Amino acid sequence: MNYAEIKNCDIANGPGVRVTLFVSGCTHHCEGCFNEETWDFRYGHPFTEEIQEQILTELAPDYIAGLTLLGGEPLEPGNRQALLPLLRETKRRYPHKNIWCYTGYLYERDILGRFCAEWEQMEEFLSYVDVIVDGEFILAQKDISLQFRGSANQRIIAVQESLAREEIVYWEDIN
Repeated sequence: MNYAEIKNCDIANGPGVRVTLFVSGCTHHCEGCFNEETWDFRYGHPFTEEIQEQILTELAPDYIAGLTLLGGEPLEPGNRQALLPLLRETKRRYPHKNIWCYTGYLYERDILGRFCAEWEQMEEFLSYVDVIVDGEFILAQKDISLQFRGSANQRIIAVQESLAREEIVYWEDIN
């Protein structure tokens, strides 16, 4: 997997101050995407163990609320496999920090449906993610007044609560 950028003081992609990893590679190609260069899976730099350790170190300060994954597309097959060890280690070292994941895929249809059926480690991946912002960016539904999302179709889903209740629970409803 390649990554495009790491921001170690991001306040736009989830609550609080966050470390944000922009992965490379996306097959959605949303019109109006703010990060088109990350569509290319070869864009950026190789995601190595040293880069993973850098991210884990940047997560250490108390003022850092958590980790955000976006891109590109974190849930492309090669990306999610490469990200699983990072998620695993993040939750081991920092169990009280939250993990957000932005994806153009839909939670019920793609993530719980197809991805869980295709990849046996998808359930483990989800066990580390606190919030998923799902749905492709739709330029016609762009709304800059929305918190933590770019278009009105996108949903902010509280993953652990949704898994426990076996129904969609929105992050806004529990915060």
